[in-house]
Amino acid sequence: MRSPNPLRITRALKHHAHVLSLAAVLATLGACADQPTGPSQPTGRSAASMPQDATPPDAVAPQAMQPEAAKFWERLASVRWNEVAEDLTETRAVNALKVYPYLSLAQFRAAEAASAVRPHPPISAAIAGASAAVLAHFFPGDLAVIDGALATQAATPEWPGAKHADFAAGVAIGRDIGARVIAWSAGDGVGLTDPGTPPVGDGFWSANGGPTARGNLGARRFFPATATIAPPAPPAFGSAAFLDALAEVRNISDTRTAEQLAIANYWNLNQSPGRNGPMNALVRELVVAHHRNDLDAARALFLANAAAFDALTSCFEAKYQYWYLRPAQADAGIVTAFPTPPHPSYPSAHSCISGAMTETLAQLFPRERERVEAVALEASLSRIYAGIHYRFDATAGLGLGRAVAAAAVATNLATVAVLP
Repeated sequence: MRSPNPLRITRALKHHAHVLSLAAVLATLGACADQPTGPSQPTGRSAASMPQDATPPDAVAPQAMQPEAAKFWERLASVRWNEVAEDLTETRAVNALKVYPYLSLAQFRAAEAASAVRPHPPISAAIAGASAAVLAHFFPGDLAVIDGALATQAATPEWPGAKHADFAAGVAIGRDIGARVIAWSAGDGVGLTDPGTPPVGDGFWSANGGPTARGNLGARRFFPATATIAPPAPPAFGSAAFLDALAEVRNISDTRTAEQLAIANYWNLNQSPGRNGPMNALVRELVVAHHRNDLDAARALFLANAAAFDALTSCFEAKYQYWYLRPAQADAGIVTAFPTPPHPSYPSAHSCISGAMTETLAQLFPRERERVEAVALEASLSRIYAGIHYRFDATAGLGLGRAVAAAAVATNLATVAVLP
């Protein structure tokens, strides 16, 4: 794991540096129903949220801490362990869109279990134990980093003297929950459903040389109510709506600005099967800014990431229902900003994920709706700027994600992900 403070500051700056006057870019595309009133604000980490990495193993007694470490580990446990997960997903090849929902599920269930303990509910310690267990499962080569983070948290002023026994009890609760979440995750079916062979004919997507991505096709959902949510049918190939959308993508390809390219590359790198840092950073920032406690913060992280998981499942079901061709397959003159993903166009997966996570936040923090919708819109538009999606892909994806989030937030969480 890298040394924390300078590089975390660098990463925070990178999260902000791509915001290049989105409002001005949108003006070149004409009016859009989802257009925000100002530039979006995808957030990274502030200097105040940056942890000191630690390396002592779990079994070692708590060590003296540097001031930076104490400042970080005194914050919400769910937030700091989510940041540890972000660090790990940036250094390892892993399905981040699985890591985050199972990590946050374990944190939430551990916080619930620890809340019943008296006289000192060890909620943050339970979150730590659950997080360590889940992250060790996904990142077996990084046990020293994970154990070091756990030992560093144990050394915070929250757990001095006799209270250290409470920390150990909380970690034990969390590890048990984490193990049960890992066992439950084994049956999610991610990557197991074969989408079959693309139909042959005008308007259908064709493979671009590599294996066809399965995404979340056929995956078990966290929220069963989302199973009926699907986007409307896309415009018919050759229709006026299709030709207008295709012409827009071609125009952007022919005139792509440095701003549009920067936005496209930022979201392609940072929201992918291997990463989902900016949206999680947005959740972290809001739960801290709105003074949520650890249980509520864990609930928000779970709702946002599990809604994104379910939205991606609905998204890939629609992709392999319609098998819609990509813009560059309809117009060979379109030059994409980077290679086109190996799956059909409709709807946009980036938009499904962004719509789900930001609508969750908008429902939990209503005053933040305008801001978070602007972030989602930027992520969605980035795929049009890249030349790999039509506008109707993006619009449908945002709508699907928002519908999934609304269903998720309305669900009684006691009925969700019942662990063995």
